[in-house]
Amino acid sequence: MRRLTEKKIVIASQNRGKLHEIAVLLRSLGIEGISAPCLGLEAPPETEDTFAGNARIKSHAAAINSGLPALSDDSGITVDALDGQPGVFTADWAETAHGRDFPMAMTKVWNLLEEVNAPSPRLAQFRCTLCLTWPDGHDEFFEGICTGSLTWPMRGNRGFGFDPIFIPDGDSETFGEMDPDRKNAMSHRAVAFAKFKSACLNA
Repeated sequence: MRRLTEKKIVIASQNRGKLHEIAVLLRSLGIEGISAPCLGLEAPPETEDTFAGNARIKSHAAAINSGLPALSDDSGITVDALDGQPGVFTADWAETAHGRDFPMAMTKVWNLLEEVNAPSPRLAQFRCTLCLTWPDGHDEFFEGICTGSLTWPMRGNRGFGFDPIFIPDGDSETFGEMDPDRKNAMSHRAVAFAKFKSACLNA
């Protein structure tokens, strides 16, 4: 496992919500995160069918084109009663001709659960894979999972993506209702970051 000694890295994402969450988490570790858009880096095509594969595509493109280490996140939600869908295609389910529409995507997921008469609780997991890549092509992977269940109707206008219908295990609030600091302490991304910190930053 390679240690990260640099104090400035690229956040290889175009998603505003992810950029903010990752920047906050990096700041807490004493690392400055520079977004790929701020460097004029375009998003490479995500052609893999796994979170790790797509994370690697993004971090490698950013590291090679910036000359700095790059950290990417590929994440999504898997729903047990839908055989793990939407999974790696979570963002695709929200795509429209005018941009991403996550209320539409959440409605689609709930309607599919209704169609199959899925029993309650409707179990789901938020999954995140981080890939840290250096300009020489070396990379490290860290996976985080947050288990919970889905609820309806949507609740809360905090967070992003599927947050308004996801309740983490042991809680009563959705990620969309939750204080961001509390969410960031338990989310799938926080779990992956804890592994990243332990492996690459701790002595």
